[in-house]
Amino acid sequence: MSKRRSNTSSKASEVRIIAGQFRGRRLPVISVDGLRPTGDRVRETVFNWLQNAVPGARCLDAFAGTGALGFEAASRFAQSVTLVESNTQAADTLRQSQSQLQATQVTVVNQRFEAFAATGPEPFDLVFVDPPFQHADFAAVLITVDSLLASDGVVYLETPKSLPDADAVIPAHWHTRRDKLFGEVRARLCERQPIDRTGQ
Repeated sequence: MSKRRSNTSSKASEVRIIAGQFRGRRLPVISVDGLRPTGDRVRETVFNWLQNAVPGARCLDAFAGTGALGFEAASRFAQSVTLVESNTQAADTLRQSQSQLQATQVTVVNQRFEAFAATGPEPFDLVFVDPPFQHADFAAVLITVDSLLASDGVVYLETPKSLPDADAVIPAHWHTRRDKLFGEVRARLCERQPIDRTGQ
């Protein structure tokens, strides 16, 4: 999730799962401050980038919102998907979607991302990072994400196009494999490189 949604309409909209075992199924988008689902065009591009990385992967959707990224990964045969969402109403909606899809590989955690990270979860192969743009300290978030990654883990990062020093928020030992603008949104795919601790 990212940008603010208008609260002028009480009617929930929907996002569609693009491919995989849940293809065509729809997820509700409730009216919650700060919630913006990643659009179809962006998700299609991102999962084309990730087509070989998702099957069998342990995935984390760190700021799940509607769960559009996490459920798309589950649909494409990720081994497990953890959806972390701090808003209780949004988390309850995620649980309803998980139940309706019978997505047994998906776990919903109603907790702030920083608190979840402090619980010491097992490393993840793939992490989706799309926090509310207006509140996020991207540099701090990515330091925390780095601590949760497997040694060769992959990160999908969604930021505002206008983010100051956008490249500076990426940890030095991450390699940016893909980088694309979609209007006012910047989408990047980064891979964690092993850290040389020998000093050589």
